[in-house]
Amino acid sequence: MNILSVKNVVKRFEGHLALDNVSIDVPKGKVFGLLGPNGAGKTTLLRIVNQITAPDTGSIFFDGKPLAANDVFHIGYLPEERGLYKKMKIGDQAMYLAKLKGMTHAKALESLKEWFIRFEIQSWWNRKITELSKGMAQKVQFVTTVMHNPTLLILDEPFSGFDPINTEIIRQEILRLRDNGTSVILSTHNMESVEEMCDEIALIDNARLIVAGDLHEIRKIHGDNHLEILYRADEPVTLHTLGNVPFTLVSNGKKDGSYQMVIEPEKGFNTNQILESLLPHMNIVGVSEIIPSMRDIFIKLVNRKGGDK
Repeated sequence: MNILSVKNVVKRFEGHLALDNVSIDVPKGKVFGLLGPNGAGKTTLLRIVNQITAPDTGSIFFDGKPLAANDVFHIGYLPEERGLYKKMKIGDQAMYLAKLKGMTHAKALESLKEWFIRFEIQSWWNRKITELSKGMAQKVQFVTTVMHNPTLLILDEPFSGFDPINTEIIRQEILRLRDNGTSVILSTHNMESVEEMCDEIALIDNARLIVAGDLHEIRKIHGDNHLEILYRADEPVTLHTLGNVPFTLVSNGKKDGSYQMVIEPEKGFNTNQILESLLPHMNIVGVSEIIPSMRDIFIKLVNRKGGDK
């Protein structure tokens, strides 16, 4: 079941095609990574979902129904361009934003108290944004994004401005919200965070959807079919000493006190057949498939499509 479905969305701005027939499905209770280079169309798509702008053509469905005006009360949106009122007290500002999200005064106070305690920022209530560092202000904006317990949480570069300690705090909070049933769209250039947090992803480039689906399946599909073999022997093996084997030797070296071979099996040969050809020559201590990182896949797919234009 999907919390959000985007169907064949097209959006133009003064002759510029920002989204070209884009369709994505965001599953319930998962972290969904929305990826792409600068100018790809990600922010435009997020603004459409938040009803800040409208698509020229296409449809948006929220929790199985056409996106409606009051769905904004069930969505939390943290834009990349942060926008808190600098001269307004933080507590007053948070209460004002809670009212815009349809919260009662009592519910807003209860939720904000819980979040301020969780982040240990109770003393900030009567301070102004101008008195806070960038990271401190980011924390406040995160709280105002989640205080109404949204069904769908949309985060555009949520770790921007945070040091490693606070990045980890926010990361854990996002995962906790997911575990409690919140669906999350994470738009970021931090591929390490994508690998750690996302269940599914979509990659947009030059206004078009390039790839979408399960993160682990995408990583496997876009691999180079390489195997890492860790072994023990008197000396590193070579193709000459191995003789006729059903693979290409990509590299040979050392790792963790053992010799390491990276190989590319010939088409039609499985891992068991590869190991059978190697066992007479070495004591194998480890075998693993080399799966590319999301960073490598991102660069590969974007370069293939021509990158930013």
